[in-house]
Amino acid sequence: MAVIGVGVDVADVARFEASLGRTPALRGRLFTAQESQSRTPRSLAARFAAKEALAKALGAPPGLDWHDAEVVSEPDGRPRFELRGTVAARAAELGVEGVHVSLSHDAGIATAMVVLEG
Repeated sequence: MAVIGVGVDVADVARFEASLGRTPALRGRLFTAQESQSRTPRSLAARFAAKEALAKALGAPPGLDWHDAEVVSEPDGRPRFELRGTVAARAAELGVEGVHVSLSHDAGIATAMVVLEG
């Protein structure tokens, strides 16, 4: 398999938490109900960074819907994406066959990296 795209993003956890506090509707615009359920601000910041990293790996085309890229956790805790709608269509257009995501948060910063394979 070949690498089709790579994306990296970071989010300041305190700044992200403040944004959620100032604009409560932001949580619903960025995350599915499953994603935002019982998540800490640092976990949400990492998921936001993952969505941004995915958009970058896909070439940042306009019109991607945040809810069409859902970060879910495997039983062992590893994150993975479930793609649908606008995001799945872009991935198919590029020939994406695999999506790898890694999340981390430390010292007030959340980081995500996404690698697309085809």
